[in-house]
Amino acid sequence: MADTVRILGIDPGSRVTGWGVVDSDGRRSCHVASGHIRTAGGDLASRLAEIFHGVSTLVGEYRPVELAIERVFVNRNADSALKLGHARAAAICATFDAGIDVFEYAARAVKLAVVGTGAADKAQVAHMVGMLLGCRERLQPDEADALAVAICHAHSRGVAGLVRFPRQASAS
Repeated sequence: MADTVRILGIDPGSRVTGWGVVDSDGRRSCHVASGHIRTAGGDLASRLAEIFHGVSTLVGEYRPVELAIERVFVNRNADSALKLGHARAAAICATFDAGIDVFEYAARAVKLAVVGTGAADKAQVAHMVGMLLGCRERLQPDEADALAVAICHAHSRGVAGLVRFPRQASAS
């Protein structure tokens, strides 16, 4: 595809972090690779280190120019939300040395962009991601969610009002 951008999508989790890499020209996206980082357990700090190193390895191997990551959703369990936030931060920090622009999306926005409804379930998301990317094998839920975030970003690029974390802060 001409004028493509490589996007790394992340579905953060303190035990399983899904990831997916797509190349997109804004209209079509092509599956490059996907999978998950499954932490070995142990204390939270050890799991965060595994996520950090795993994402660092992905950045080095696939050389994405943008990161799309799911925003933390707080429902009932604040402790779970905090752990998810830590996992998200570990993944984001792993991209800093590469100078990758970071964009975040709410889960409902991702589902709406990929499935057409913000209330889609994981099976619907996985099915649509497979259809959009032409994946022949069944995608694992975390992997499909990460690819969905990347697809959502690919379709949203250039839209004003995106929540973006610039790679460098401006000096005042």
